[in-house]
Amino acid sequence: MAETIQDLLTGNVAWVKNTLKHNPGFFENLALEQSPKFLWIGCSDSRVPATEITNALPGSIFVQRNIANMVVHTDSNLLSVVNYAVKVLKVRHIIVCGHYGCGGVQAAMGNDNFGFLDNWLMHIKDVYYLHESELNSIENEEKRLDRYVELNVIEQVKNLAKISFIQEEWDHNDMPHIHGWVYSLKDGLLKDLNVSINSSLALEKVYQYHSTPK
Repeated sequence: MAETIQDLLTGNVAWVKNTLKHNPGFFENLALEQSPKFLWIGCSDSRVPATEITNALPGSIFVQRNIANMVVHTDSNLLSVVNYAVKVLKVRHIIVCGHYGCGGVQAAMGNDNFGFLDNWLMHIKDVYYLHESELNSIENEEKRLDRYVELNVIEQVKNLAKISFIQEEWDHNDMPHIHGWVYSLKDGLLKDLNVSINSSLALEKVYQYHSTPK
């Protein structure tokens, strides 16, 4: 594991040499354009890198990460990334990926004060409020946290579907598909939560926008 800045630079050189050894034209082709089919909205946790855990090559996945993989409708950074992904890159799938043992979700589950961070945790707490009965019925704290992580992902999938310019894309076709996954740090495996949305009809009527003219 890298310990210093120099370790990172040295590692980069080693990675380039190894990559060119197996694919001499890799960087030349990569520099031409990016045309990923996937947008990944994940947690900032350093242990959950999108391309590594899916065994995907650089250029395969467009990535946005924040604490606890949240989709906040006032987050201009996230909205800009999503807009570019669906309007310019024309990604076919958006994956919201959380992970078990998420520190952000765990912090939101308790009542400790974390200062400035509490402003962000409030969005995660809103998910607990929505599912309070189910979560409070789970006595084992680890299992409650695991379920909280899953419910948080499901709610963020719904939040993505509420975005107006995603619904504009659905007016013309059924892409992008929005999926919810959870990653396990314990065994490295991804769990598909079987929540997939590619139509505003999956939402309550108040969140559905009128179709735009074709």
